Amino acid sequence: MYDPTVARLTYRALLGRRRAAILFVLPALLLLIAAAVRMFAGADDQIASNVLGGFAIATMVPLIGVIAGTGAIGPEIDDGSIVYLLAKPVKRPTIIFTKLIVAIAVTMVFSALPTLLAGLILNGNGQQIAVAYTIAALVASIAYSALFLLLGTVSRHAVVLGLVYALVWEALFGSLVAGARTLSVQQWSLAVAQKVAGDGAVTSEVGLPLATVLLVVVTAAATWYAGQKLRALKLAGEE
Repeated sequence: MYDPTVARLTYRALLGRRRAAILFVLPALLLLIAAAVRMFAGADDQIASNVLGGFAIATMVPLIGVIAGTGAIGPEIDDGSIVYLLAKPVKRPTIIFTKLIVAIAVTMVFSALPTLLAGLILNGNGQQIAVAYTIAALVASIAYSALFLLLGTVSRHAVVLGLVYALVWEALFGSLVAGARTLSVQQWSLAVAQKVAGDGAVTSEVGLPLATVLLVVVTAAATWYAGQKLRALKLAGEE
């Protein structure tokens, strides 16, 4: 299910100069904000939770997920180079699964690690806040990567659609419409973080059992459907 050659090509595409520069901007900004907040406000659990929840989980993780998830396959489909990969004796689900693993790894490195460092800077992991939000970032990285990889497979406008989901659905509607929060990867990941952090330090609108089921189902379904679409893309090319 994992092909080293596909993985190497995907890493090279995601970590090229232009895309890597974009990936570094948000983590650097988070660390800068954390340092400034600690300097001027001191160590405060509530402020730490607000910064990590409001910027790291709500903004940084989904945006990095968009870059990594869509970038793992979208450009290859857009410029037609995916045809050369499909011509190789590699199963289509293996291609998707390998690209998913790479997208998850990149998203985790550029989101979970900075979240942990920012949490330690903000309040030294008081009430397990840094660890809780780091776990939320890890969990969200998996679901976002699967969703945005699927978008990269089915649409030439995957980045736009990913940004609409991350910034409009989750950030805007999620803050205004209670029902929208149930269909939010952010809220699912926060449900996991809530279990780890101290009482009241992290809150989620979704219960942990439901969040766990939704995370697993969405990740599995998105990965499976991306494999089916890639197979259909090959058949269309043959015809």
